Order: sequence, then structure tokens, then C-alpha cells
Amino acid sequence: MKVILQQDVPGQGKRGELVTVSDGYARNYLMPRKLAIEATSGALNEYKQTEKAKADHLAGEIRRAQQAAERLKSCNVKVAAKAGAGGRLFGAVTSAEIASALKEQFGVELDKKSLVMPEPIKHHGLYELKCKLGHEVSAVLKVEVAQE
Repeated sequence: MKVILQQDVPGQGKRGELVTVSDGYARNYLMPRKLAIEATSGALNEYKQTEKAKADHLAGEIRRAQQAAERLKSCNVKVAAKAGAGGRLFGAVTSAEIASALKEQFGVELDKKSLVMPEPIKHHGLYELKCKLGHEVSAVLKVEVAQE
């Protein structure tokens, strides 16, 4: 019997999947516990529409991430920080500071968690940071740290 899972079922599948199970398992376990519904023509149409909507939503998110990556390529963010002798900063430039400077200078909103900083920025200079935009889309952001 084909059923559409309403919740995750260990050993069978995840919520929203169309799976084939034995008739007894479906009637005696899955359906009474409201873990699955029978895959009738109406339920299958609804399942197909839901899957299409998910695919469209995912494609839109990927397209937006790729557009953001294109916009970030042309951005050169300038961050001012206080420094002592030798060009060493008194603190470190954080990803939150870079994200707010990016929003101020270019109007691009970026989550601070998406910036990958292998080590803290503690000197003046030009840095290239990787930005993970989701769905395996990433971009390189150029950050220039200047003396205040």
C-alpha cells in the first residue's frame, strides 16, 4: 500500500514522503497513530503540488543567493579601526562590524554568521573573506581595514 507520511517514521522515511508499506502495517500502525495517510488520487495531487511548491521555493532561494554573490563581488568594504604602533589593532575587527559596514556602505544585508573568518583581523590591510550564502553558494568579500 502506498502512503504519504505525515511525520518522520524511523525505518520508513521522512515527513511528506511517498512510501510503499505492507497493508497491515499501514492500517494497524501508521494510520491509527496519524503517522500516514493513504495515497488516494486527491492526496497524491496535494502531495505533487506541495513538492512543486517546495522546489519553486528552493529555486528562488538559490537564485537570490547567486544574485547576492554577484553583488558581493563588486563590494570593497572599508572598516576603520584604532591601531597602535606597528599597525596592530587595539582589538580585532569582528564579523558583526564587517556586516554592519557592508549594510551602511552598499545596502547589502548579510548575516554575520555567514562570514568565514579563519583568524581574527588584527592588522591593517586588505583581506578577502569567504561568505557562505546557503545552498552551496559562496562569494568572496574584500575588506579593507584602515586606520581610524
